[in-house]
Amino acid sequence: MTTHLKETLQRLGPLLALLVLCVALALLSPDFLTVGNILDVMRQVSINAVISFGMTLAILLGGIDLSVGSILAVSSVLIALLIKADYAAPLATLGGILCGAFMGTLNGLLVTKGRVAPFIATLGMMTLLRGAALVLSQGSPISGFSSDFFAALGGGYLARIVPLPVVWMLALFAVFWFVLDRTVFGRHIYATGGNAEAARLSGIKTDRVQILVYTISGAMAAVAGVILASRLDSAQPTAGAGYELDAITAVVLGGTSLAGGRGWIFGTLVGALLIGVLNNGLNLLGVSAFYQQVIKGSVILLAVLLDRAHKNE
Repeated sequence: MTTHLKETLQRLGPLLALLVLCVALALLSPDFLTVGNILDVMRQVSINAVISFGMTLAILLGGIDLSVGSILAVSSVLIALLIKADYAAPLATLGGILCGAFMGTLNGLLVTKGRVAPFIATLGMMTLLRGAALVLSQGSPISGFSSDFFAALGGGYLARIVPLPVVWMLALFAVFWFVLDRTVFGRHIYATGGNAEAARLSGIKTDRVQILVYTISGAMAAVAGVILASRLDSAQPTAGAGYELDAITAVVLGGTSLAGGRGWIFGTLVGALLIGVLNNGLNLLGVSAFYQQVIKGSVILLAVLLDRAHKNE
């Protein structure tokens, strides 16, 4: 088998797994393939997918971003407070996204200028920002702040059929695909993740690439926070807990290597859909929430083992 063919089959693996899972669930539950359920799955997947797009860039660098769940919480709390303080909803929303980007930049600076390992830097930021969300909200959910504009971002529909979160997810997917496949910045991400020292010696400003990647990851977490807070009309300081694990799982399931330098954004979208369809299917089949945790944990371990197997080939 040629190397190109083997790589193609590896890339198609997650998509084939998704198709097999969908066929199995369609046979097991008559409710799975209904239009309403499919749209509901897509809407639920949108938040994890948006976070996962940013996480993909971090993992392509050979890094990781454990702070995304906390950034989601802080950004949504900040937006709620700004709207309650009579700031225009569009301005408050932009402020929350810029806040997420700024926190991502801090992660990038810790990794590049502070020379802190990405796992430790983002773990510390995860704890710090979760505390900040609790301080800002005084430990309580903030609700009743949503305007028509803000409510539509996460709860509106395109043509009265397609949920707007699905539209945002697909639009961001197109942007990330273009950036990674068609721009110099995308090539620099792959080069830095493949061999940072060689990339630096070839003239790539690797520190700048890493800072920009973590900034983008923070911004995507904030966008996910906008969608979530808009859907619920509530900003909760505990929101986003565990979301970083779902995002990492989606990225690795999609074929992006934890070692960096290898992966693609379409795989990440498929990985997020796999997780969403699996969750939906388990709920439709009435599987206990306790067993669902066991199954999801098994999927994470399988994804890591597959990544290790591909790396050793």
